Amino acid sequence: MTAAKQKIKEENPAEPGSRPVSDEAILKVTKEVVVKFIEVGRLIPANFDETFKNIYKTVHDAVRS
Repeated sequence: MTAAKQKIKEENPAEPGSRPVSDEAILKVTKEVVVKFIEVGRLIPANFDETFKNIYKTVHDAVRS
């Protein structure tokens, strides 16, 4: 890390996104997305398992990358 970036980081310790995202938060977001998909008819019980896993992985990768 360059000296300038280090200085900025020290001056702004509470930058948005600097807090770790809990697994519970990821599950809550995934649940909300799944509920919306069910409400609009994009998710049926036959493909629930696969869809839930895909949504969870997508949310997880987005917040942990």
